[in-house]
Amino acid sequence: MAYESLLLLGVLSVCFMLPHLALGMSFNIALPGWVLLTHIFIVLGAYFVWYWHHGGQTLAMQTWKIQLLTPSGTQPSLTQLALRYVLAWPCLVYLGAGLFWAIFDRDRQFLHDRLAGTRLVFKRD
Repeated sequence: MAYESLLLLGVLSVCFMLPHLALGMSFNIALPGWVLLTHIFIVLGAYFVWYWHHGGQTLAMQTWKIQLLTPSGTQPSLTQLALRYVLAWPCLVYLGAGLFWAIFDRDRQFLHDRLAGTRLVFKRD
């Protein structure tokens, strides 16, 4: 997660910070907080869902050879990927409760994976 966070700083710098800096500097516009949060949610969602849909791995997951699949070993649908992304937010925001779920889960899967019908597996070369 730490490595993924570093990569996300670059993604947010380009897709979030630069456009809002340009708006602020060029037109003296400061958007309301809810617009900024919605923009972050959409940018991060596009990043994660796109990478998960194209190979089942984000850049950090490629480094650690972790892949996102369904329990049957197939590529998850776009609906499952979007659901996983949306469900990951409360799992992280509520003090990582969805991550601690993996300690007690029989398959060591996160809560958002269990609910979305996905799972993380180590990719074999």
